[in-house]
Amino acid sequence: MEKTKRDPLFHVSKKDEPGFLAKTVTLLIAVFCALLVSALFIYFVTGLDPISVYISMFKGAFGTTRRTWITVRDTCLLLLISVSLAPAFRMRFWNCGAEGQILMGGLSTAALMIYCGEKIPTGLLLLIMLVTSALCGALWSFLPAYFKAKYDTNETLFTLMMNYVAIQLIEFFVDVWDKKQSHSVGIINMNTMGGWFPKILGQQYILNVLIVAVITVFVYIYMHYSKHGYENAVVGESVATARYAGINVPKVIRNNVLLSGAIAGIAGFVEVAGISHTISKETAGGRGFTAIIVCWLAKFNPLSMILISLFLVFLDKGASQIASDFGLNTFASNIITGIMLFFILSCEFFNNYRISFNRNRKEGE
Repeated sequence: MEKTKRDPLFHVSKKDEPGFLAKTVTLLIAVFCALLVSALFIYFVTGLDPISVYISMFKGAFGTTRRTWITVRDTCLLLLISVSLAPAFRMRFWNCGAEGQILMGGLSTAALMIYCGEKIPTGLLLLIMLVTSALCGALWSFLPAYFKAKYDTNETLFTLMMNYVAIQLIEFFVDVWDKKQSHSVGIINMNTMGGWFPKILGQQYILNVLIVAVITVFVYIYMHYSKHGYENAVVGESVATARYAGINVPKVIRNNVLLSGAIAGIAGFVEVAGISHTISKETAGGRGFTAIIVCWLAKFNPLSMILISLFLVFLDKGASQIASDFGLNTFASNIITGIMLFFILSCEFFNNYRISFNRNRKEGE
């Protein structure tokens, strides 16, 4: 009796790393598909004009000078957190503890603003807060780095649990500093602005941009043109190869995770001293997890993270604006954002894999 077997309709196979042009074309196709599917959702589900909705999204991010600066400010903060993950992620240390490291940097900044804001000149205080926040972020990442290097523990779970410890520490100190029993410290040094970022050229957030720009360029140079960056890449590719080449793997792990935590701590400093001027368990705002998406899409390249961070912040601002302009609830606007993110993330699959369809699905046996 003749039997037939059916071959799969298609095969998925790994392909070589595509060039810059191929990646750009794939990304543009993904953006076009995202806009098209989002337009269909907008028209058939909400009954709105898709073009008007897209214009509203643009206005939400860049409609006025103030909105543009807020978009730049939030992009810089997300970029800084994403850059902080790059040294750890590149060597396959999955640091999910950026939220806690941000909170620790923000906590040290808030403490210095409360206790020294009126005693130390602002310039010197900002420098002290910068160094202290970096140290606190690094120290918060030391435990998972040490146990990973020494005992090869699961860094994902370790760093994730450290976030919850950080949240409880923030809650404790907020209650200590809360004088009005409101479970909030409020705006710190509202009258004196001690420890606040100063305005430069009349703009409030230029110092934010300068700090983030310097750190982004530094991390790019560190990862691509330094001996330590080379060792980082080798450990990420193969621990066995790194050991064979004489690289001190535990030391590389510790150093790069401490650098990652230090930059995340500086992000806490920028948030507290340069943006919100307060501290709470919401200071990180989930950006530590959004930064994972940015870091992964950018393939750990700090310069590529700039556009991706801007795009994600644009989607967030745009979603809020269309919810306000058209009376949509946040779920509808988040669906639009989710559709766009889905297609952007999907293009990564087509950059790495090839789909081939079978013409002959029957084969006699």
